[in-house]
Order: sequence, then C-alpha cells, then structure tokens
Amino acid sequence: MIRLDGRGFDKIRKVIITRNYIKYAEGSCFIELGNTKVICTASVEESVPRFLKGTGTGWVTAEYGMLPRSCQTRIQRGKDSGRTYEIQRLVGRSLRTVTNMTAFGERTIWIDCDVIQGDGGTRTASITGSFIALVDALNKLKKDGSIKNIPIKDFVAATSVGIVSGDLLLDLCYEEDSKADVDMNVVMTGSEKFIEIQGTAEREPFNKEQMDGLLTLAKKGIGDLIEIQRGSLRDISW
Repeated sequence: MIRLDGRGFDKIRKVIITRNYIKYAEGSCFIELGNTKVICTASVEESVPRFLKGTGTGWVTAEYGMLPRSCQTRIQRGKDSGRTYEIQRLVGRSLRTVTNMTAFGERTIWIDCDVIQGDGGTRTASITGSFIALVDALNKLKKDGSIKNIPIKDFVAATSVGIVSGDLLLDLCYEEDSKADVDMNVVMTGSEKFIEIQGTAEREPFNKEQMDGLLTLAKKGIGDLIEIQRGSLRDISW
C-alpha cells in the first residue's frame, strides 16, 4: 500500500513542537503532527478539587476542544460530545500517571488542548504536546521557588496505529483512519510501559498476531515522539 504522503508504514508524520506559544500561560506549546495542529496550554491554579483539600496533594486535569472549522465540516460551538469528554479524561489520566502529585502542593494544573486543524490523531497529538506544556509549567514553579524539583517521573507520548486494506500502519491521517478495519490509540511512557490501549475493530476483527504487530509499531512511533520531546526540552534542568 502506498500511503497518501509517501511515508513508510512504520513512520510517523513530521512533528514540529513550538514551546512557549501562548504568552500568558505558565506552560504552552503548539504541536504540528502532519496536518493536525493543536495548541496545548498549562495553567496553574492555587487550589485543588474538594476531595483533595487538606491532603497536600496536587491535581492535573484536562479540557479538549476543536475549533468550528478545524476539520472538513463545521463543528457547532458549545456542543461537547461523549468523544470530547472521553479525550479530556484520557489526557488527564496520561499526565497524572507520570507526575508525582504530592510534590507540587495543593495546586491544580489545567491542561487545555485546542485543536485548530484536525487530520487524524488529535487525541494523541494532544497528549504528546500537553506533556511539553506541563513540564514548562512545573519548571516555572521551580524557577519561582514554589517547588524544589520538577515532579515528573517519566516522559509520556501517544500515537495511533491501524489496519488499512490489510496493512499495519503507524500514525494514521484522517483518510486512513476513516477507512481502517482496525483503529488503535496507544499511550506509553519513556520506559516503554503502557498507560492506555484503545483498540477497536471497525470492520473486520483482528487476531493476536495483528494486535502484537500494531503494538510493536506503536512502541516504535512513541519512541520517536519521546526523542522529539527530549530534544525540545533539552534546556530543562530536571
């Protein structure tokens, strides 16, 4: 199968990460994954949800949205869907897994993921970019003297894989995703541990051999993404 952009089956799209993209946010980045473009911001709030008050523990949570013409048809404003809420929870879970929640006090870090252009992989790009924004927000707290160290236990990134016309492909664009027999989103840490695997047979069921092949592809793609993250954050003093 020849892919639309000429990529190999095991190659991710071109990734560009621009840090400190939003002037007023404690941490932010603009991530471009092929034609998918997402602004990720991290905002620090000096309070926590009621269930954490008095525990000395912080919280990381996320919101996600798509601009009305970020995709091929207009999305109506104010119409949050079940998909939106699911992606928000996924981004929050992914970041909390690699963050030492007790090390930054009773603060909430709000992650906002705003898709300005979607061509497949918006949730995975949101996770990958949000990690950059989170690290920069925590680094600002460290520079301000509010915390001693950046409380990150590991890197985290995400990618999509799928089976299209019988071929196993890494990092699907929208057209590939829309005709995939199997679609899977995978979130992993820098130490190659899984945080979440979301896999669905859209048309044809898949076997264990195919699943193992998809996870191997995802592991490679996420490894490539984490290397890009490391390069972007090379000036951070951990």
